[in-house]
Amino acid sequence: MKSKIAYSIVGFLVASVAYGSVEVLIHSYQNAGAGPFSAGEGRAAWIQEYRPSNSVDARSCASCHGTDLSRTGRHLKTGKLIKPMAISVNPTRLSNPKKVEKWFRRNCRWTLGRECTPQEKGDFIRFMTSQ
Repeated sequence: MKSKIAYSIVGFLVASVAYGSVEVLIHSYQNAGAGPFSAGEGRAAWIQEYRPSNSVDARSCASCHGTDLSRTGRHLKTGKLIKPMAISVNPTRLSNPKKVEKWFRRNCRWTLGRECTPQEKGDFIRFMTSQ
């Protein structure tokens, strides 16, 4: 019984840190002139196919992460498993703003062929936190 309570408390604290980090990121994108942010716009951009100039194949965020962000994804090229993106299932996913920015930089370049805008990042985060 005590261990269940301890796990619940730890889970709550980790989720609180993640949501706090999300708001730090959202505020930084708003300070860059973006917003308001929309989970619906984030979902639409998530499933939209892009064709980066360095690729003959179209790809989307959903190509690797899927559309149900509470499930494990699989990298399109390497086959490597990707932990769920939804913080409801993976509370540490968005808990470190530096790692989130690194993730955006790498994945936006690979998928879109460019860096994501602050508006796109905010929309993606709203989509990830809506699941």
